[in-house]
Amino acid sequence: MKPSRSIVAVALFALAATGVAQTYPAKPVHIVVPFAAGGGLDVSTRQFGLKLSEIIRQPVVVENKVGAAGVLGAMSVRTAAPDGYTFLLGSNSPLIQKHLNPDLKFDPMADFAPVANMASTPTVLVVRAEHPARSMQEVIEIAKKNPGKMNYGSGGIGTAAHLAGASFVTLAGLDAVHVPLRGSVEITASLLRGDTDFAFPVAGTAIPHVKSGKLRALATTSTQPMKQLPDVPTLAATFKNDLYIQESWFGLWAPAKTPAAVLKAMHAAAWKALADPQLQQQFEAAGSPVATSESPEAYAAFVKSENAKWAKIVKLANAKSE
Repeated sequence: MKPSRSIVAVALFALAATGVAQTYPAKPVHIVVPFAAGGGLDVSTRQFGLKLSEIIRQPVVVENKVGAAGVLGAMSVRTAAPDGYTFLLGSNSPLIQKHLNPDLKFDPMADFAPVANMASTPTVLVVRAEHPARSMQEVIEIAKKNPGKMNYGSGGIGTAAHLAGASFVTLAGLDAVHVPLRGSVEITASLLRGDTDFAFPVAGTAIPHVKSGKLRALATTSTQPMKQLPDVPTLAATFKNDLYIQESWFGLWAPAKTPAAVLKAMHAAAWKALADPQLQQQFEAAGSPVATSESPEAYAAFVKSENAKWAKIVKLANAKSE
């Protein structure tokens, strides 16, 4: 979705009235990525950072702070000065982690101020090309005829593939075994070896193997059919249940108590960066189409609604931290 000129104009007018537009930012901006360098989210953030730097006319420094399933990176931003110069690459992952482990030392809903969403990607129900199931209904039929014999792989407890698979199994009333692998990169190899029967890898991982003919896509957890897989149905539309809508999203979060004018200034800059056609193509190629928010307030409302939904999904999946 591209921003309208009227929205950008209103945002910039409001900022000019406060004087923030003329003074912020006055030095480099840091974005903390709580994931490893070279991964999909890291690459997308660096691509975004280059375009954002052009717009704000200040360097954008992307820092990887990895550890404790993203907790270390989040904690570093939580305690940073709320001045608009340190942001977290926030996502639905901290929400899930908090629901998996309520004893985490931070609260993603209270400790951060959402600024702007950047992109979103669903998971895809896939089987290896030689598998007898040619539709999601056939997966269900085979599983029901063979209780306890079908299994599904994921990159571990609480990952997108695990929660999508576990909620699918529960909502469909199946008896299937979860196989946590050593990481999400192992999902495709496990399917191709025949070690697992089906899985829900994220779209960016699944689509290249579907296009190559190694995997067969049977359904997606997106709101609407995907552009890259137009003939593949969505689980939500098929079963009329919004809990099947499970999209991993990411965007900029600031420390709590960051001034509203600063949040609006960065939102306007991020919106402009995400409207760039080249950046949109790069995100699309990575399987994470641009998905913007119209304001920091709209993004905050979205995060709140997602938090409630993921709480239901974690409970439905009977997932607990390891």
